[in-house]
Amino acid sequence: MTTLLDVDRLTTRFATPEGEVAAVSDVSFAVAPGDSLGVVGESGSGKTQLFLSIMGLLAKNGSCAGSARFGEHELLGLPARQLNSIRGVRLAMIFQDPMTSLNPYLRVSRQMAEVLVEHRGMSEQDARVRCLAMLDQVGIPAAASRFDLYPHEFSGGMRQRVMIAIALLCEPEVLIADEPTTALDVTVQAQILELLLQLKRDLGMAIVLITHDLGVVAGLCERVMVMYAGRIVEEGPVDAMFEAPTHPYTLGLLRSTPRLEEQVAALSTIPGQPPNLQALPPGCAFNDRCPYAFERCISERPALTSFGCQRQKACHLEQLP
Repeated sequence: MTTLLDVDRLTTRFATPEGEVAAVSDVSFAVAPGDSLGVVGESGSGKTQLFLSIMGLLAKNGSCAGSARFGEHELLGLPARQLNSIRGVRLAMIFQDPMTSLNPYLRVSRQMAEVLVEHRGMSEQDARVRCLAMLDQVGIPAAASRFDLYPHEFSGGMRQRVMIAIALLCEPEVLIADEPTTALDVTVQAQILELLLQLKRDLGMAIVLITHDLGVVAGLCERVMVMYAGRIVEEGPVDAMFEAPTHPYTLGLLRSTPRLEEQVAALSTIPGQPPNLQALPPGCAFNDRCPYAFERCISERPALTSFGCQRQKACHLEQLP
């Protein structure tokens, strides 16, 4: 199978005054044309840092090792000039907060047009025409009259649509969406997700969705990758994993998600807190929160192994009780 993005044993570390932080550890996965991959886990699980590493957007105190190949290019360590010819063009990312991602001092028209002027060599006039067409495509009403407004003059949902439009201007092969529906009301969330599905069908691009919302993954993705403490703990087709999870952490996430068809007095929760990434335990990082942990879980870190049909898990249990 042809892959667009092939990540192999990617590891990301941050140097801090208190010591080194292991944000991402030994992560491998691939994204093929037309894929829709969901990446889920609690805050601090390494989801966003994984893709910031791939995009070459780590903070100055961050470093990464391993491999992240996009087509014929090795992205890790690629000079900025060459990297800029790929990111934003063939590989694009929608960031979590559109209000901080958009420059509040520049009109939306300028922020959009400069993408095409820089990456496609278009004239300002041609870029303007293309930008207006894209704003129409992502569902901005009366786009021509809004094009020259500042970001604060748009609602949260409209700003998110503007961010999606900017990411899609160069028709990327892979779109990475980091919590694209955070802080939006449920109606706008549904509109954004439907928009992403429609654009995936129309443009044939692959989508990677970073989220903590399993409901969003169920509605948009075909595969899901569950991360905990910087590592992949389970990966596979969405339907199979939601129906029969094989890792206790995945089971805990699913049980803590409310379901309309079930009447419960209180939501189930995962006890405890995620581990300190500066001092990860020698065994399974989830062992002190896991109701099924036994002696081997404390002393030996489980490897990510394949089983069944396109599934993987990192757990010493052969099957959940």
